[in-house]
Amino acid sequence: MHDNISTVPHKIVQPRAHKAKVVIWSDLTVNDLDLLNESRSPEEIKKTLSDIFHLNHNEDVTKTDILLDLFFYTVQFARDNNFSKEQTSAFFSMIKKTHEICIETPFGNVDFAFNYFRDLVLCHAVKRPPYSMDLFSAAEVKTVTDYTINTYFRHYKLYKYVFTPLVRLDLAMNYIGIPVSPPPSEAGEETVTPEPEPEIKQSLDVPEIEESPAAKELRAMIQTHLSEELQKLKLSFEEKIKETDEIMNSKLSEFEANPSSGKGGGSRGKKK
Repeated sequence: MHDNISTVPHKIVQPRAHKAKVVIWSDLTVNDLDLLNESRSPEEIKKTLSDIFHLNHNEDVTKTDILLDLFFYTVQFARDNNFSKEQTSAFFSMIKKTHEICIETPFGNVDFAFNYFRDLVLCHAVKRPPYSMDLFSAAEVKTVTDYTINTYFRHYKLYKYVFTPLVRLDLAMNYIGIPVSPPPSEAGEETVTPEPEPEIKQSLDVPEIEESPAAKELRAMIQTHLSEELQKLKLSFEEKIKETDEIMNSKLSEFEANPSSGKGGGSRGKKK
């Protein structure tokens, strides 16, 4: 029996939008990064991350291992791209907080999560204090975005499946003109016989053999509709990612072309 199963109903968080802000030093401090830099092997890095975030293997081994892998590859990506301590801390918090948005609800919220991640990237790519800072260049923004889309968002539903509870819907339908079926207890009292096993087998076989053509047609229509909606959802998600990527690259290009409204600094920023 699953330990998380409970008969007491609890409020389920609905998908919602979140406001992005600067997250540098939110999760990894300078001291934490110094400890990570001293760790060389993957095992040492995971051990350091486990100590920093107090991940206990005794609670749920599967979730802990998946979370450690996510954190480890995030740190490794920052190392491979020679990120500074500030960039590493900010990028790590982007991934961590996007993951927290993903698992806050069992319902689909990929659009909210991706919009939040996109806003987080912009908060660290455009100089507009105190709301944002120019921590990443345009090329680094593209690298970070491509990595997150091809790793985290590509496996978004798998993360949600592991880290969120299963929601079950009990649906009851009443048809006009058809009498309500008696409760199972009453029906059971009427069908009790000295030899119940043959009758039970027969009653179980009847629905499969005598399924009406209308029921078959209805089932086929439902399956076809669900398949079409699933295909539309996949196409819409891919188009949304491509569209947002183009919009973000366009905005970054505009900020680079016009330093007065975007990044500051350099010889042009000092012109009087």
